[in-house]
Amino acid sequence: MTKQPDENARQLLDLGKRSKPRVFEDGTPEQARLDYNAGFLSVQGAKETVTSLEDRQIDGPNGRINLRLYRGIDTPSRDAAALLYLHGGGWMLGNLDSHDEICRWFANIARCVVICPDYRLAPEHRFPVGLADCAATLTYMARNAAELGIDPLRIAVAGDSAGGNLAAVLALMARSGEVPTLVAQLLIYPNTDAAQTADSYRRHGEGFGLTSSTMRWFRDHYVRSSADILDWRVSPLRAESLADVAPAFVLLAEYDILADEGLAYAERLREDGVPVVLRQWPGQIHGFVSMGKYIPVARQAVEEAVAAWRGFEEVSDQTMP
Repeated sequence: MTKQPDENARQLLDLGKRSKPRVFEDGTPEQARLDYNAGFLSVQGAKETVTSLEDRQIDGPNGRINLRLYRGIDTPSRDAAALLYLHGGGWMLGNLDSHDEICRWFANIARCVVICPDYRLAPEHRFPVGLADCAATLTYMARNAAELGIDPLRIAVAGDSAGGNLAAVLALMARSGEVPTLVAQLLIYPNTDAAQTADSYRRHGEGFGLTSSTMRWFRDHYVRSSADILDWRVSPLRAESLADVAPAFVLLAEYDILADEGLAYAERLREDGVPVVLRQWPGQIHGFVSMGKYIPVARQAVEEAVAAWRGFEEVSDQTMP
């Protein structure tokens, strides 16, 4: 444990205090998006070159879904590993540009194809609409594997914050056959319990970027009613069992209101027999992986996620008959 966020995180927090026009919950969802979109490019690092980048559309249960496809440097043209990346933003914010830096890192480090959907956002599209878009994207990847140049049996899912929530839920859906099989889930400071009662909401509820009041505002715009909070598709920590889901890499930030529920999820996974690599990053704040301009260890976090993913694949290969 550290006594306070590290120097780079403190610099970023100070910058946020000086530049942020309002807290999200003091405005409308539209104003929150304008503020968020005006700020995310200023904290991302330089964009790495990838072999190719393509925007396309697919059909989903709620209409067209915009996707961005990244093919990393030295990625095989056939039977490549693939990653479905689900961006964070409290189910209300984010788009195909907000997490572009992370997707490029994953594509190059893993030498894989990354697909990021611009899933529908709340409150215009409350749960489970955005989740359905993510599920449709995963199904598209598996069904069109040959055209995409990927191996349908080597698809992993990843996401940060609300995207980590969606990724964890997709892993549970894959277990039951609702969506295609996943080989790994890479969860970056995931939201796993919408009840928001974990002690880290008290310890880090103010002064560390994401606040407890903002997180409550996000949740209340996402769910249709309080009953949804108990639904495992909103709160995967409340699933009856986590057994037999894909192996998990779980990354947590020390000064994050989501730290305790993320830790609880990793512990539940282990208790239910799921291979887990847990990384608790000291001195860091929520969102640090998408703040590469100020947080030098952001790319390292992605490197560790990829290393865990590859480790899970190696174990799987060794255990196959």
